[in-house]
Amino acid sequence: MSDTFVHAMPYGARHLGDGRTRFRLWAPDVDTVSIECDDGHALPMRALDDGWFECVLPAEVGSGYRFRLGDGLVVPDPASRRQAGGDVHGFSMVTDPVGYAWRHAGWRGRPWHETVIYELHVGALGGFHGVEMVLPHLASLGITAVQLMPIAEFAGERNWGYDGVLPFAPADAYGSPDDLKSLVDTAHGVGLMIFLDVVYNHFGPEGNYLGAYASPFFDESTHTPWGAAIGVATPQVGDYFVHNALYWLQEFRFDGLRFDAVHAIGNAGWLATLADRVHAAVEPGRHVHLILENEANQAHLLGRGRFDAQWNDDFHNALHVLLTGEREGYYAHYHPPMDKLLRCLREGFAFQGEPMGGRRRGEPSAHLPPSRFVNFLQNHDQVGNRAFGDRLSILVSPETLEAALALLLLAPFVPMLFMGEEWASRTPFLFFTDFPDEDLRKAVRDGRRKEFDAFTGFSGEDIPDPNEYATFTASIPVRDRERGDARRTLVRELIAARQKHVAPHIEQARSLGAEAAGECAFIARWSLGGSSLTLFVNFADIDVTLVKPPSPSAAWLHGDAADIASVSRGLLPARRTLACLES
Repeated sequence: MSDTFVHAMPYGARHLGDGRTRFRLWAPDVDTVSIECDDGHALPMRALDDGWFECVLPAEVGSGYRFRLGDGLVVPDPASRRQAGGDVHGFSMVTDPVGYAWRHAGWRGRPWHETVIYELHVGALGGFHGVEMVLPHLASLGITAVQLMPIAEFAGERNWGYDGVLPFAPADAYGSPDDLKSLVDTAHGVGLMIFLDVVYNHFGPEGNYLGAYASPFFDESTHTPWGAAIGVATPQVGDYFVHNALYWLQEFRFDGLRFDAVHAIGNAGWLATLADRVHAAVEPGRHVHLILENEANQAHLLGRGRFDAQWNDDFHNALHVLLTGEREGYYAHYHPPMDKLLRCLREGFAFQGEPMGGRRRGEPSAHLPPSRFVNFLQNHDQVGNRAFGDRLSILVSPETLEAALALLLLAPFVPMLFMGEEWASRTPFLFFTDFPDEDLRKAVRDGRRKEFDAFTGFSGEDIPDPNEYATFTASIPVRDRERGDARRTLVRELIAARQKHVAPHIEQARSLGAEAAGECAFIARWSLGGSSLTLFVNFADIDVTLVKPPSPSAAWLHGDAADIASVSRGLLPARRTLACLES
């Protein structure tokens, strides 16, 4: 097997190996394009059919280049594999995709049922090298998949990643393309899958020049929170993103992709085609996983051969309301929470076509196995989109949070942790940016504060300025000195129990019911490999009497001896989750 990998693209810069490079650009709105190199070379590009331009000229690996349009505007390559100095307005660079020699080229991935995801922000952990250093720690926990927040090149030195404008270029602030490959390679060496969050629903507000020469990228008839929708129905545009997905999977050997906010793409047919094309291109025997974020709850997109699973915001939102009592903003749709949480445990989605905010949301999902849903207590959105980025560890007691972790990690859904969660971190995760443009910095700051003006308990002026460096540094997770080590031990034990008793059966698991046992307590059951898994959950501050105690022959997966004895007598202790297998 080869120890080098490359994805062949119909555009961008392709080094030919003889000191020359072929350049191609799709610019259907202009009549002429020239290419300029940082060594002074300049050459008109030859116009081809359907808006394509091409040229071949002397350019070694490391050379900088850019395109000059007929009106004089100079733009980077939208398929740039690397930007010089991370400047989204500057020179793109010729790279050598096969220059990195993979150490673990034979890695084939891991099956979906083994997945336990750990979401992280690369910049907050010190760039690609910094993340590489924490991989042994994550593997020792039992984590099987690391998911990177978006890394596409953005304006400035720090960003959540959802303002990327050059989707093929890893952010220079985090390291080089080879540094990223080394991170993926090292992950494979310790048995970890590595997923990447990709954004195909919009481009960031600074450094996006596509509208100047390729307006079909944008569908002005459909608007999103970021402006005109992306015109994926145009073949050249849809193919651009399909190639991006394959680029990360083939050239960088990522094991899976998480597709951000696909409801804003608004084209389920294209999404299905994207999944089909990716699966068709992946070599036989290799495990590659595709995950959706989709507010539309389109269950028909989930399943073998399409998307493995969807982030289940319904589970998070209903559980969050149950634990905290919050009901502002979108949490209002989940109050009262118990029925919606129990429906998530039985059927996947809470909203399966019912009205939400004046519109019907979702599709029936009870026919899907639990493996089609990624559940979580926290993630970058649910923490970072709070006014002060406060984690759940600030909002509920440690015992309640540990009971919630047991529910998350032992239920037969695919669980996801957010960075720092395993250390009981109490540091916030705030919204941060670093746009060089002063007008844009002001717009982001003012918009962030206005967003929270209507919330009770604080003034919008109190919101941390996203542009300040201190806002970023405050978001770096820190281990809680008091509970960090014990929480890490608990997470490791829960994941070990999951992998031994629960994970092998989640593709075939089916709900046997979930019913309330009190205002904040419930019992949920699933068929599981010839046995039934039962979770006894009590988030209340008082013990709860059980109508039907577990069988005396139950095999206990989680719970200390005193709690198990109490449940066996019909009393479920406060702030506890216990789990057992029954024949």
